[in-house]
Amino acid sequence: MPLGNYKGLLLFIGKRILFSLFVILGVMTLTFFISRVIIPDPARVWAGPHPSQATINLLTAEFHLHDPVYVQYYYYLSDLLRGNWGVSPSTGQPVLYSIEIYMPATIELAVAALLIIVLVGIPLGVLAATNRNKLGDHFGRLVSLSGVASPPFLVALLIQFVFFYYLKLFPDSGGEMSAFIQAPPRVTGFLLADSLIAGNLSAFVSALDHLIMPAFALAFLTLGLMSRLVRASMLESLTSDYVRTAKAKGLKKRLVVYKHALRNALLQPVTAMAVYVAYLLGGTVVIELIFNWPGIGRYAANAALQFDLPAVMGTTIAFAIIVVVVNLVADLLYAAIDPRIRLG
Repeated sequence: MPLGNYKGLLLFIGKRILFSLFVILGVMTLTFFISRVIIPDPARVWAGPHPSQATINLLTAEFHLHDPVYVQYYYYLSDLLRGNWGVSPSTGQPVLYSIEIYMPATIELAVAALLIIVLVGIPLGVLAATNRNKLGDHFGRLVSLSGVASPPFLVALLIQFVFFYYLKLFPDSGGEMSAFIQAPPRVTGFLLADSLIAGNLSAFVSALDHLIMPAFALAFLTLGLMSRLVRASMLESLTSDYVRTAKAKGLKKRLVVYKHALRNALLQPVTAMAVYVAYLLGGTVVIELIFNWPGIGRYAANAALQFDLPAVMGTTIAFAIIVVVVNLVADLLYAAIDPRIRLG
């Protein structure tokens, strides 16, 4: 690669990282104003239901609530950077500790759903594009409309009814794995990875069985959108000059479709995948509640129901950081697929 291309790539990466940091700072600032400025007496809210005056005074002093707003903001950012995200009044645990406990299960669920979207949605979109207005195209349209029109709770309940109650292909939705199998030691927090590290094949198989239904329920919400986006991009690529040139050279249809057309058609879907991650994280709240999945979505929902403001604010920041990081990765992948992006 020429030296100019390296400079362009490094400049592109630097700009995206700087922009991502500003976005994270903006989210932290927004949560500060929600938790410190909009709420009249934040210490009383943080202390939970029926707090004692001593507890309120302690929180007021700890978070400098008698100081000017800019001083509170300074200590707020300092606490976040030092890992002090507050203490949940409903559980008595530090919010950051709870996020570290529950977040891996949600990430595992979202990654599994994203894999299903990619492995099923992209081939389905290619099938629809190469069979325009035929059976494959109509099938892809049916899947897309079903996913968009179906509420998440209905999809989850139908999947449970069909694959557990009726077909009995998967175990009951009761967490990440069977209660009768010994859980592996916690190393990474990701149950599938920890099972492989410990060499516990029974735990791995059980965890995989419990993951499939909620992952498919979560993926179905955006699976159709991915297939339609790939279809539209593929139709545009298949009518481009370079594809017509490849056909004129006598190249096989499979080679033209998957090597020449599909690579250029993946630009928009790669960008959209970053948006899908935000949808997946938002959708995990309903899916985790229905499938009794011990993730951060269920933790955030319970915190909201109990007016646990520190936990709600902490999970908001955590979700925002994940979405920003995923968007950054998508931008880098976008530049890797199309070098014109980083040189523009």
